[in-house]
Amino acid sequence: MDKLKELRIVDNFYQTSAFFPMPTVLISTVSKNGQTNLGAYSLCFPYYIAGKDYYAMVLECRNSSNTAQNILRTKKATLNFIPDKRKYFKEAVRLGFPGDTTEEKMKNCLFTLVDSELGKNRPQIVEESFQVFECTWDDSLEDASKDKPGQLEGYEPPYRNFNGITSKFGAHFILKIDKILMKEKYHNSIVNGVKSCSFPRVPVDYGYRDSTNFWYTKFTRPISEKIPAKEGDVKSVIYAAERIDPEVKFTEEACAKLTKIPRIFLKAALTQMVKIAKEEGIKLIDEDALNIINDKRRKEKKK
Repeated sequence: MDKLKELRIVDNFYQTSAFFPMPTVLISTVSKNGQTNLGAYSLCFPYYIAGKDYYAMVLECRNSSNTAQNILRTKKATLNFIPDKRKYFKEAVRLGFPGDTTEEKMKNCLFTLVDSELGKNRPQIVEESFQVFECTWDDSLEDASKDKPGQLEGYEPPYRNFNGITSKFGAHFILKIDKILMKEKYHNSIVNGVKSCSFPRVPVDYGYRDSTNFWYTKFTRPISEKIPAKEGDVKSVIYAAERIDPEVKFTEEACAKLTKIPRIFLKAALTQMVKIAKEEGIKLIDEDALNIINDKRRKEKKK
């Protein structure tokens, strides 16, 4: 077996010193003249995913880019996830080239732009996208509202740690997700049950680039792998259920049907079930009541 060898860590290590799979996202923002600007990015990942009053993505980019300067000025950004087509990726590479003005890069742009339903001040949406996140920058974090656009030759300290201007040439933006849009086919697959044939064709950027090329891999149908069943003890479910609410009880038969819930999520799931039971006037959760509750949980998830 080949041994692992150390590689020197340098600037842009995810491109120069690694093979790092990432998404291909076109970020639309509004330029000074009101025109929508498209920039291609891969350093855009989920950030707040649970336990907060909103969900968010984090974007890492050059602070002098059109995208960064527009976010600093307008606070709005839309993440457009484009499907795997060679001509789309070629256009994304062109749109990602630094230094062009919005007018230069958007002239003869391949993609179709449509207005947002959230208002005229929002960036337009790439119609070809399979999914879209419309976002607002949370500039209240780390007092990032003090960071202003205009410094195209680099920013001087002090710098933020995780939100706003983070270095002389870098920026991080915590983007609150206002709305998720998805093509109907993929929307329906998530709501009704995903199969391997119902995944969107997603291009994956390899991260690594050399002096002349970006590299990405074309989409192939995903392969499923069963999650190993690890059932808990009925007694542990009963123990947890008895401590949720004194007014609502669970039968042992109902608890037996809940043993597949991972222990880390058990309390949250039981709490939600009790909340629904109270709304439905249920005092004892047996197997029939559990079916009613789970049906309502599924409906709420679809909403």
